[in-house]
Amino acid sequence: MGHKRFITREDWSRVLERNFTMVYIDDGNYAGHVALLKIKKIKEPLWTTHEGKTFCIADEGYSWLQHLPDDEHFGITTMFDEKGNIIQWYIDITTHNGIEDGIPYMEDLYLDLIKLASGEVIKKDIDEIEKALLEEEITKEIYDLGFKEFHKVYEQLTNGSFKYLDFSIPHKKMLEEEM
Repeated sequence: MGHKRFITREDWSRVLERNFTMVYIDDGNYAGHVALLKIKKIKEPLWTTHEGKTFCIADEGYSWLQHLPDDEHFGITTMFDEKGNIIQWYIDITTHNGIEDGIPYMEDLYLDLIKLASGEVIKKDIDEIEKALLEEEITKEIYDLGFKEFHKVYEQLTNGSFKYLDFSIPHKKMLEEEM
């Protein structure tokens, strides 16, 4: 199985000082947990490369907004730069989203999708789920669930119908008011 990722990101040692807030929203459009992590101090910036382009996705002044929607098989992390501009949305495909000891988490299922602010959609980590199936870390049923969700979300991201992206800015503003 993949691994459990808690919404609090307490294990992220790169971030030395942070502001964090979390809420549960159920407003008829979105139901689930939402968390905002604002990076105040960091050991070193985090850079990533997609499609030959390099991006900074974590630095002082940056924010990560995480959505763990109820009854879905994904979690969404929206990464903002220090000016509040969206850098990318990172969608982790999950077996489920849950709560342990009062802290929301997602059970990561290897497959990821990235939507860049430019509109490009990138598929990630297909090799990881293939390897997990071969090594019997996951069942064929979980493998099939992962790919079904992966293809559904990819289709929605490419045709513009993935509604969860629309919540990024209003939910970030709402959580900033809570900090």
